[in-house]
Amino acid sequence: MRGLLICLFCAALLISCKTNELYLNVTRPSPVTLPSGIKKVGIINRSIPTDETSIVDALDRILTLEGADLDRDGAWESIAGLTAELRANERFSEVKELKDINFRASRVGVLPPPLSQGLVDSLCNETGTDALFSLERFDTDTRVGFGKSPGNPETALGKIPLRGLEVSMETIIKSGWRIYTPAVAGVLDEIAFAESLVFTANGLNPVAAVEALTGRKNAIREVSRNAGHTYAMRLLPYRLRVTRDYFVKGTDNFKIAGRKAQTGKWDEAGSLWEKEISNPKMKIAGRACYNMAIINEINGSLDDALGWAQKSYEDYGIRPALKYIRILEDRKAGDEQP
Repeated sequence: MRGLLICLFCAALLISCKTNELYLNVTRPSPVTLPSGIKKVGIINRSIPTDETSIVDALDRILTLEGADLDRDGAWESIAGLTAELRANERFSEVKELKDINFRASRVGVLPPPLSQGLVDSLCNETGTDALFSLERFDTDTRVGFGKSPGNPETALGKIPLRGLEVSMETIIKSGWRIYTPAVAGVLDEIAFAESLVFTANGLNPVAAVEALTGRKNAIREVSRNAGHTYAMRLLPYRLRVTRDYFVKGTDNFKIAGRKAQTGKWDEAGSLWEKEISNPKMKIAGRACYNMAIINEINGSLDDALGWAQKSYEDYGIRPALKYIRILEDRKAGDEQP
């Protein structure tokens, strides 16, 4: 067993000596793709409790020490965050907050059943919108714990050591979103978020300790607004940093190209690799083809990169090229999403 581990380590070391690693920023498609005809959107709030659930909601706020307006304000902060981001997106000509539409949550703290397609069609027709963004759920749960905390408060007699109370308060902010559109039957997108905030403070008694948590509500409002921003980001492509390995050993051209690559002269490195694609040694030619795939991906030519990677594996048996083919196919599939 020990001999096998040594062999595997040596093999990995040998491979790493033949290659260098580069970091590459690639663009991934947005998680949510809206039909191209959607230009005007409305935002609705379905997280407001009904008369039946408001009693349960009020009891929940008392039991968890939440302020009476915390959930309501947090929900509208989330909507404000979403509104700001959508209005900054040039693809939309109009973004409306549909506050006059009186939706109510059938259950506290869970996603309600989706709106019917007939209701979605009717709402979009009445409001002149092409799609509806809906805050389906917004709820905050708070847990409080008390512990003893040493303190030295300043008094007229100087600092006197006293043991007060330390309060620890964790608030979990939960929100859920859906997108509806007449153009697509059913829910176009659905996702839920949860974020935890922990606050601590000290006081000589429970009331003083809790009152010391003065910044809690503002922090919750800020996180709620950021949740709206975050949801809007699902409509945008995003940048992802990935790693790639390229060959630096084989001939003098590989060594020189490796140094040029390290200084960012990728086109010059590519010219040297291209000289080796017809090398009579299959391993050298295969590595050159592999590196040509790398340079083409760097330059944004995924089709050419895939062709070179396929040639490297199919014609010359370069094993890393097979994994690279899968990576490039995944990137192409993402870019071709409707």
